[in-house]
Amino acid sequence: MTEPIRALDEQDEPALLRDQFRQLLRYRTLLVTGVLLGLLGSGWLALSGEDTYAATGEVSVRSATSDPFAAGASADKGINIGSERQTAVSDAVGTIAAGALAKQGDTVEVGALLSGLQVTNPPNTLVLKFAYTGRTPEQARARAEALAEAYLEIRRERTEDSIDNMVDGYRAQLKPLTEQRDRLAEQETGTGDDVSSARANLIVAISALNQKVSELRALDTTPGYLNKKPVAPQHPTGAGLPLLLGLGGVVGLALGLLMSWVRLVFDPAVRSTRELVRSLGAPLLGTLPRERATAGTLLAIGRPGSRLAEEYRAVAFRLAYDPSFAERRRLLVTAPRGDNDMARAAAANLAAAFAEMGRDVLLVEADLRTPSLADDLGAAHPGRSPRWATGSQDRGWPSDSRANVDVPGSGAFTLVAGRRTDNVPRALTSAPVSRIIAEGGRPGAVVIVLAPPVLSYADAVALVDRVEGVVIVCQPREVHRSDLERIREIIGAAGGSVLGTLLHPGHGRLDRRARRNAPRDGRGRQPATREPAAPRGRYGDPEVAGRTGDPAETLGLRTVDDGRGGRNSAAGHR
Repeated sequence: MTEPIRALDEQDEPALLRDQFRQLLRYRTLLVTGVLLGLLGSGWLALSGEDTYAATGEVSVRSATSDPFAAGASADKGINIGSERQTAVSDAVGTIAAGALAKQGDTVEVGALLSGLQVTNPPNTLVLKFAYTGRTPEQARARAEALAEAYLEIRRERTEDSIDNMVDGYRAQLKPLTEQRDRLAEQETGTGDDVSSARANLIVAISALNQKVSELRALDTTPGYLNKKPVAPQHPTGAGLPLLLGLGGVVGLALGLLMSWVRLVFDPAVRSTRELVRSLGAPLLGTLPRERATAGTLLAIGRPGSRLAEEYRAVAFRLAYDPSFAERRRLLVTAPRGDNDMARAAAANLAAAFAEMGRDVLLVEADLRTPSLADDLGAAHPGRSPRWATGSQDRGWPSDSRANVDVPGSGAFTLVAGRRTDNVPRALTSAPVSRIIAEGGRPGAVVIVLAPPVLSYADAVALVDRVEGVVIVCQPREVHRSDLERIREIIGAAGGSVLGTLLHPGHGRLDRRARRNAPRDGRGRQPATREPAAPRGRYGDPEVAGRTGDPAETLGLRTVDDGRGGRNSAAGHR
């Protein structure tokens, strides 16, 4: 049992991400520009900036203590490491360090000195790391050491100032007590117990204050230790040229992706086949490959080993088994707007592919403004139309514009070549054109109509009511989403339906150069390269056509009526 093909879910996130990534890669110029900008910026930073050197010193902070070896003594008693870090980068420390550096011959302002200083505190420690960045290794070492020593010096001074202030306060308390003690000592001649008791209390208070002063004087006021003395660095700081180039490339790629995304958001063109199918409301029939061998030629059918011919055959088979097309067997081939060359090639090759399948094909060139199929098909020879394509014998377009087109090794089809007409809408809506298009209703017949771009002229719309099935030939990067939506609305309102879309890669750089340099005829068109003439004795030869009267009778791979109600294939008589 054959499993049904699951339609691609519109909300399939991996598929959507892949589509969006492929869409971003379409703008390779922006991606390359972003990478180049990142590399140039990083290279400029690496080469234009001056080399800087960083020297680092570490200071262990401690508080003043009377007995650092006593049990339970804490080194962080009364220390707020955050406040100490702010003190290390203060102007007071910078002033002391600038004075010390001036004695060594390095005169620097306090602000400029502190601009190169960075003080950090490793977690869960009482250590301050002094890192100074200077222009030379010796400058970085000297300034880092001066700043670390200045911090220790100002911390020592502040501790000693605090001790002196406290001692002065205790002495201020001792002075009145001492005077009162002396007065009581003069009154000791009496035998009063009250005087002796007061004098004893004063002596105790004076002793307590003197003890506190002695303890303050005995404090260890060492503010900390310079655990790691700064040394002159051997190499400059900062990222090197290779690292900067790598970072610049990454940043540039991110910039390129950002520019591509912005360009993608504001790009009106179709960004993916999924979006094209959704905007047009029709399936994708096929994508034509680019072949250099087909430059300047129109027919790929009949050329051995052609991938383009195989793609046209696949599209023809898909249309042949499409219920909408099989019911009427009439097909309108057109482009959205602009150049109609690829639609012209698609119509001719689809006609050749249907002829190869044994169908009686009539290709009608309804482009009466710039007709060129008769000139582009190098194997086209005037001749009488086959028996099935009967109609009026009027001597005017399209009755007198029939020609037989030979596809070497594949078959033949009938071409109704276009002709420049003053009143194009009237010519396309005339009764002879309607009778020719109606020939698609005959058994085994296929009518393919080539129309100008549907958004450039209303010629295709005038034919939609008689040729219901429409195939749009376009290049994704040159068609807008609004154009596809408008085409769907126009064709639907005219009573037709879009059978599908056929994508072509457009003209390559070599093809555009060849087309630009190719000689032009009197009307400004470039003559196409003609295919080799058909071998003598085939139906495309004028002599054979004149003898038989109907070249379809000698067509290989074609089934014709034998006049007895049956159908015989001429392929078996080769």
